[in-house]
Amino acid sequence: MGHDSRSDLPFTSTVVAEGFDRWSPPLHQEFAANSHNDQLGQTLLKKTEQVRVWETHLAPGERLPVHRHERDYTWIALTDGHARQHSEDGASREISFARGQTLHFRLDEGRHHLHDLKNIGEEPLSFLTVETQAV
Repeated sequence: MGHDSRSDLPFTSTVVAEGFDRWSPPLHQEFAANSHNDQLGQTLLKKTEQVRVWETHLAPGERLPVHRHERDYTWIALTDGHARQHSEDGASREISFARGQTLHFRLDEGRHHLHDLKNIGEEPLSFLTVETQAV
């Protein structure tokens, strides 16, 4: 099989606002209400003690609510796309995805990552998120 170099593209994330700039009161409220929401995707495909695999398909304009990552995780883009993410630190980022692109996040013990994700592209955005737990 041929090699798809698009999957080797570097992760592209651009900070478009900081310090909670342009955050609505409902968005602030959602961060407080969902601070322990561990539903990382729309569909949980697999769950064991060591791994959870989530599938997400976002239509243009659709948003994944605020959720909390507490385990190391990897996402795999199933489509090209563009998204906006608000993070607990008050930053808003625009992210570009390329089909086949993957990125691994390691969380130190006691740390977490709290954010949302909205498809700001004109096409559906799909990806898998694989959480792993050290044994």
